[in-house]
Amino acid sequence: MMEQNRKKVEPDNTAVRVALWRAMHVQIDPLPHIVEDEIGFKLIAPAGEWRQRPDMSPDFTKRLRASVVARARFIDDLVIAQQQQGVHQYVILGAGLDTFAQRQPAIAEQLQIFEIDQPDTQSWKQQRLMELGFGIPSWLHFVSVDFEISSWWKQLIKAGFDTSKPAVVACAGVSLYLTKEAVQATLRQIATLPAGSTLAIAFYLPLELLDEVDQPLQQIANKGAAAAGTPFISFFTPAEMQEMALQAGFKAIEVVSTETLAQRYFMGRTDRFSPASGENFLVALT
Repeated sequence: MMEQNRKKVEPDNTAVRVALWRAMHVQIDPLPHIVEDEIGFKLIAPAGEWRQRPDMSPDFTKRLRASVVARARFIDDLVIAQQQQGVHQYVILGAGLDTFAQRQPAIAEQLQIFEIDQPDTQSWKQQRLMELGFGIPSWLHFVSVDFEISSWWKQLIKAGFDTSKPAVVACAGVSLYLTKEAVQATLRQIATLPAGSTLAIAFYLPLELLDEVDQPLQQIANKGAAAAGTPFISFFTPAEMQEMALQAGFKAIEVVSTETLAQRYFMGRTDRFSPASGENFLVALT
């Protein structure tokens, strides 16, 4: 009876959607691929009709799909560069179904990787990694946090994170769901890391700053998020994010815009595959 009453553990819907978009990129978009990632798809093992979902329409989601793979490639490149410069700790805030550890094993095994997310998503992911034979190496740490009731920082330290050594911290697809105060608190906490640490946090522009072609898509996404019970809360201008990072205590700050990512990863494509204009990155150094 207890087994029957136990709640079924499932990953977060947003994490699933993003993982499926990364897989769609490999499966339907022409070469060259921005990032090769079908591991999340293997973990999810969606039913055969998964592409019939409204949020999987190849044409409708094209620019969002491009944003997701641009985000993944940007973070990959940053983490690899930091590892080559001697940084050996990598923290993923809101890890979802991130697959860096499985896609980049030669780099990953040189790091201590800490994936932070909600307990259900993490339990499900660990189980699937074991079932598919990926395993969970000693350098991969799952830090389960209910953000409403516990401190991700305390849980991170409990998991073995060394606060005396620099780290690279990535946070993508998260700030939308946090209050401005929570984003400020996160920036202040990460700014306490030792010199040589780097934060890359994605943030989302207010609707009026998006390219006109992306505004209807964003309005649909806003309504969908609210209907799902996970409303988008916080949007920031680049100036606002830079000011918050300065106030938090970071020493050097750069905003990486959608345009920069498009120039870096999408130049020369003839398939009109290019990221939507809403997501920017703040890169901040301690």
